[in-house]
Amino acid sequence: MIIGAGPAGLMAAERLAGAGYDVTIYEAMPSAGRKFLMAGKSGLNITHNEDLETFLSRYGASRARLEPHLRAFGPNEIRQWCAKLGVETFIGSSGRVFPTVMKASPLLRAWLRRLDDLGCQIHYRHYWTGWDEAGNALFTTPNGTLQAKADITILALGGGSWKRLGSDGKWMQILQAAGIKCNPFKPANCGFVVNWTQHLIDKCAGQPVKAVTLSAGDQTIRGEFVISKIGIEGSAVYAISATLRDQWQQTGSATLMLDLTPDRDLGDVTTRLAKPRGKNSLGNHLRKTLGLDATKTALIFEVTPREVLNDPAKLAQSIKALPLPITRPRPLDEAISTAGGVAWDELDENFQLLKRPDTYCLGEMVDWEAPTGGYLLSACLASGFSTST
Repeated sequence: MIIGAGPAGLMAAERLAGAGYDVTIYEAMPSAGRKFLMAGKSGLNITHNEDLETFLSRYGASRARLEPHLRAFGPNEIRQWCAKLGVETFIGSSGRVFPTVMKASPLLRAWLRRLDDLGCQIHYRHYWTGWDEAGNALFTTPNGTLQAKADITILALGGGSWKRLGSDGKWMQILQAAGIKCNPFKPANCGFVVNWTQHLIDKCAGQPVKAVTLSAGDQTIRGEFVISKIGIEGSAVYAISATLRDQWQQTGSATLMLDLTPDRDLGDVTTRLAKPRGKNSLGNHLRKTLGLDATKTALIFEVTPREVLNDPAKLAQSIKALPLPITRPRPLDEAISTAGGVAWDELDENFQLLKRPDTYCLGEMVDWEAPTGGYLLSACLASGFSTST
């Protein structure tokens, strides 16, 4: 019995059916892989092509628990698996791996056909509500309550974000009631609220900030992000979001430091700003001496005191370390993924619940997190692959 038809659950179904088990999948939504399809709407980033040691380092504190599974079914194996489904992949300029067709739907259709060929049954609109006293799984269905029993139960119910796609996180209450420790959900790969002035919103909302370095705590990321009406989002923000989120949760405040000229050192910036600007406005002076565009200049004016703007040496320091106060992370349901979930010490090395033998928890249900770039999907697939071992 597999509860949840996302990537982790479908991979477990394929592996177990291929090993000779009779597999039945129960999915709360009207169709499979809804978050998987949404992730592939602008190009399915299925894994990442980099040396394995670097790849494994992306999983932070959970590396030790995930490493055996990622070594068994890592980026190379994922690409081979895609090819066997008839979907070729390519490596993008950033090292991210995509299907040549870019979208997720052809891969999902081929995957579901394979599961059908293996004899897997899928029941949609079956929402899991827990177990009865006899250990039967209980489902709410269009035809009323259903009881089901299996030798092996795989829970692959997702995290706590994107509820409309099926990951509502309500399973946590069921497991906690069964005495299984679960750590509270936290937004991961999320945007943040910044209290912009209306002037900044009118001028810059929707604009990218490119060629910038972001720092929080001991983490530094180079990339780009986007200014929104309510704050900041985008790839570089997501990459540093865990550090920034934890800083905010621990202290009630957080500050993101921006280096707007990462290819120039402080001395060079100071020297250039010290040049006489004549009749040029400060904005034009920044553009001509440092090549700063209108968006970066607007950011400087937004958060820099007037006395600093009028002092070239202090302004240079601000441009190299521009403090951006964060109000709070965006809500959990808006996050690309979630941290939190079933605690690692509740699981054995193959994701089996120690307090409930023959029941496994896979994918985002478990308390781990990783940045975007194919790492999330890779670990979900690897956890499903491991169930047959």
